[in-house]
Amino acid sequence: HVQLVESGGGLVRPGGSLRLSCTAPGFSLNAIGVAWFRRVPGKEPEGVAAIDRDGMITYADSVKGRFFVSEDYTDNTLYLDITNLKPEDSAMYYCAADYVGVWSGFGSDFLKRGLGTQVTVS
Repeated sequence: HVQLVESGGGLVRPGGSLRLSCTAPGFSLNAIGVAWFRRVPGKEPEGVAAIDRDGMITYADSVKGRFFVSEDYTDNTLYLDITNLKPEDSAMYYCAADYVGVWSGFGSDFLKRGLGTQVTVS
């Protein structure tokens, strides 16, 4: 069954922007630890932004100042605003939520993941 649903990807020109969304049918994203990852065929997934249970935000160095993560608790949605897009940002972006054990940012043991939304910068 689908745990998380992403949307908002697309084809954009370099320098453009997109807003990605992640919704959670059936459970709350509030204070459970969430993160955005991206993956490219043939490479390991890369964490880009994360919010721990206390609201502390972490960004990958490669996206600092261009990517901005936020949560809207009223509509139970996690957002990733991506700006000044570069061709190397092209990837499948997916969200993850709810972890077990100790929070370790992108290395946390997340229990729920989505299928992703494709971002292509060209």
